[in-house]
Amino acid sequence: MPKKTMRAVEALQEAQKIAFAPYIFQATISLRKLGILDFIFNNNNGATLEEIAKGISVSEYGVGVLLEIAESSDIVFTNGEGNYELTKIGYFLAFDKTVNVNINFNNDICYQGLYHLNDSIVNGKAEGLKELGDWPTIYEGLSKLTPQQNKSWFEFDHFYSDYVFNDALDVVFKRNPKLIFDVGANTGKFAISCCDYNDEVAIKMVDLPGQLNVALANAKKKGFENRVEGHEIDWLSENPQIPTGADIIWMSQFLDCFSKDEIVKILSICANSMDENAELFIMETFTDRQKFDNAKFILEATSLYFTTMANGNSKMYKASEFIELIDRAGLTLVEDINQIGENHTILVCKKK
Repeated sequence: MPKKTMRAVEALQEAQKIAFAPYIFQATISLRKLGILDFIFNNNNGATLEEIAKGISVSEYGVGVLLEIAESSDIVFTNGEGNYELTKIGYFLAFDKTVNVNINFNNDICYQGLYHLNDSIVNGKAEGLKELGDWPTIYEGLSKLTPQQNKSWFEFDHFYSDYVFNDALDVVFKRNPKLIFDVGANTGKFAISCCDYNDEVAIKMVDLPGQLNVALANAKKKGFENRVEGHEIDWLSENPQIPTGADIIWMSQFLDCFSKDEIVKILSICANSMDENAELFIMETFTDRQKFDNAKFILEATSLYFTTMANGNSKMYKASEFIELIDRAGLTLVEDINQIGENHTILVCKKK
């Protein structure tokens, strides 16, 4: 990335925004929760401080301090009549789905734990996780989050994967698989999507016991209990194993939850279970495969979630890093399918 030209006064302003970034973030949370952004948007010519305070039943002082920092942060502006209106930034903060998912995830899951980022970096552990619960990694605790935390975590997780399932299924079922192992099944959405897509395929979901129970229950609700079964596993245990017989082993945004050495371990175990015709599909959002800077930024910020909250040793990787790990694990990359659903890549592997 080339060096950006910026005047000293502009650079200082940006530095000060970073210094007070937590205030801007939490002010934005309040602007959303209190309905201030909605109230302003719903008044075509904007609204005065007095009108907003009366409309949402909050003091003029409270509304005022929020609007002052919002104006300095280019979230709102005052028009020629002295009324507050939303800027384009303010509009996206209020109504953009991606921004909404990211804000809720960071506020409900990450915010308090990020205070421990430095300790996480130094110790190589998710030191911020204790703000949510006493678990080795966040994955053991997903079924124990509060309803709001659970909602924000899964909305974030699903938002960046579910929308590409249709494109991914077209790729998967060109192979006409009879048995698919869904590794890291989460809530069972991919397994259910496979059963909806094809009337004959069978799915074996591979995950931690807590997540597997949820996924199996969801599959049963859809009437797929005869075609979907589970295999419990803890990939971080001493000698985890998976069954043989899969035509396709599927991993969607799963391996980024592990360190490089752990990824090689997982892929090696999968390779050992594969015959010469089986294929392993890895679908990820790689930082070096993004068309837009904001997508790359989101992924790199998400790496800090893994550092502080998830496990302390994983991240969003480059495709070039994964290709090297695939080779180390005894697999050969046979197909590299880029721009699945715009942001995703599918790497198709076979056993060497």
